[in-house]
Amino acid sequence: MDKFRIYIVDDDPWYGEILEYYLSMNPDYEITRYLNANDCIANLTGNPDLITLDYTLNDANGAEVLEKIKRFNSDIPVIIISGQKDIATAIRLLKDGATDYFIKDSNTKDLLWNAIIRIRQHASLKKEVEFLKEELGQKYDAGKLIKGNSPAIQKVLKLIEKSVNTNINVSITGETGTGKELVAKAIHYNSSRSNRPFAAINMAAIPGELLESELFGYEKGAFTGAAARKKGRFEEANKGTLFLDEIAEMDLSLQTKLLRVIQERELVRVGGNERVPLDVRIVTATHKNLADEVRKGNFREDLYYRITGFPIDLPPLRERGSDILLLARYLLDDFCKANKMPQVTISQSAKDILLGYYFPGNVRELKSVIELASVMCSNSEIQAEDLTFSAASETWQFLTKERSLKEYDIEIIRHFLKKYDNNIVMVAKKLQIGKTTIYKLLKENKL
Repeated sequence: MDKFRIYIVDDDPWYGEILEYYLSMNPDYEITRYLNANDCIANLTGNPDLITLDYTLNDANGAEVLEKIKRFNSDIPVIIISGQKDIATAIRLLKDGATDYFIKDSNTKDLLWNAIIRIRQHASLKKEVEFLKEELGQKYDAGKLIKGNSPAIQKVLKLIEKSVNTNINVSITGETGTGKELVAKAIHYNSSRSNRPFAAINMAAIPGELLESELFGYEKGAFTGAAARKKGRFEEANKGTLFLDEIAEMDLSLQTKLLRVIQERELVRVGGNERVPLDVRIVTATHKNLADEVRKGNFREDLYYRITGFPIDLPPLRERGSDILLLARYLLDDFCKANKMPQVTISQSAKDILLGYYFPGNVRELKSVIELASVMCSNSEIQAEDLTFSAASETWQFLTKERSLKEYDIEIIRHFLKKYDNNIVMVAKKLQIGKTTIYKLLKENKL
């Protein structure tokens, strides 16, 4: 652990030695003493963690030295120690940036000891906050968060980069599972609002009668069970970003109230009269075509223009080419690491299947398929037979492969033979074909 470096500046050698002796009782403290201001100022490049400063030095007064220290580095804590009890001077020095002001008496050593503990705690918390901010920024770095090298995804990354430079509202569209919330977080945590809250709400997940209070909050007694005031998501996101997922699912009556809040930049909680000012950037997402919803009368046209702002359309996974394998590798490594499993590889046969599959569930489905395959596989290598797709997806997989009509016939017969445990009579009846057709294909090894 690094030493906590303390400069003691006092032109009284005896008093300086007392402070040095007392503080040196903590082995974590590294003490350096100076008898005048000039020597202290000349050695500020040593980056002390704290300076205790006698107010009445022979070559300068405390106010002048404090100004020079703060000019060099305003983050260095400075504790003034004075032989005189002058309240006006103390107040002025505290306003000018001094951390504390102590009178030289029998209690000074203890006061200084406790002050240093508080300063160290504050410095530790500050470093932790800075670390978390940096970690959060890296976590939501768009280039690292959204994996892919395809032209389609590179276009999305460029749009995200443009969107973070302003506070314009953003509307994200794309099929379910394409990563709309990840994009919303990437926009927020790379924008000027990154130090402010990010709040999210899924319009489709909350019953309509509860959605208003979830969005705008409510006052105590607004309805049965409202035992205390509660802030809504808008207030939670104030000065930051609010992500409204599945915006197309919002009821028309609530759309009117949302439009008013966006226009007026203020809200009134359910059951209240107080107007709460808002400064919120809104990012919306939907898997539907909002313009079509407007034409159908399901979505207000004026609200549509308010929230569209900067549009970002996410491509489906099937249009991202080799990104599928890149994502599969990333998801596989992540799953193995989280579950302390040995590294698993993907065979060429499995890669061919992944590249030929339609992925109606997009990245979310790929994650599910890869995680299950990593558990099912043998010898730490995923084979084609380890990949399991949902029954609803089999039609897509079947149609995306380019085959001749005869090849499709064979595939259909193979599917029904598997379904009916190779009961040729049953399959012939179901498909309304002759049994000899199936026997012939079996004899030719085509099934």
